[in-house]
Amino acid sequence: MCVCACVCACANVPLCSCTHALHPPRICLLRERSTLSPELLTRNLSDYPVGKDPQAMRTGQRQNKGMRTRLGCLSHKSDSCSDFTAILPDKPNRALKRLSTEEATRWADSFDVLLSHKYGVAAFRAFLKTEFSEENLEFWLACEEFKKTRSTAKLVSKAHRIFEEFVDVQAPREVNIDFQTREATRKNMQEPSLTCFDQAQGKVHSLMEKDSYPRFLRSKMYLDLLSQSQRRLS
Repeated sequence: MCVCACVCACANVPLCSCTHALHPPRICLLRERSTLSPELLTRNLSDYPVGKDPQAMRTGQRQNKGMRTRLGCLSHKSDSCSDFTAILPDKPNRALKRLSTEEATRWADSFDVLLSHKYGVAAFRAFLKTEFSEENLEFWLACEEFKKTRSTAKLVSKAHRIFEEFVDVQAPREVNIDFQTREATRKNMQEPSLTCFDQAQGKVHSLMEKDSYPRFLRSKMYLDLLSQSQRRLS
């Protein structure tokens, strides 16, 4: 009698005509027929659906849980003012009190004015997150910080880190630049300098200024922020 037949007999279920390969979880439970009681055998058999690998089941459950978590996070994304206050570089209530209507209004004067204000940068970053394009701002800020480097040794390591994170093909946070700019920046990595990212940074700045910035000024997030600051004055 085959092993599967022994299993079915001990579990008091009809004999099956399956092959050993179809039920690896059942076979591994039965080394000797006499060592397993019918109760234990029945319980273990019920733990594993027919044809399923328990390790694969556990892996699939973890993957499904992770996917549900990610989808849950995405479903809560919006461009409301409350999202902006959640990432302010200060406590939200205190920051909103410090932010005057005049300051928030000046963000519309020019893109560079927005980037010169820490709350403006925070609001713009929150908006870009809703569009899944925050890597552009992060790259621009990284380049600005890079230009402050004074140590030659640190300059080289920082340059390669920025290139690998934002500029290289399939980088973790790859920015949207043309092939020529990417290759020119790659050549600059042979002898990094404080200006090695200037061309790429300029392209990204122009992209944000012409594309993302106008949408930010029309967004509910920015309009809500202006409205809240005006209500505090009234």
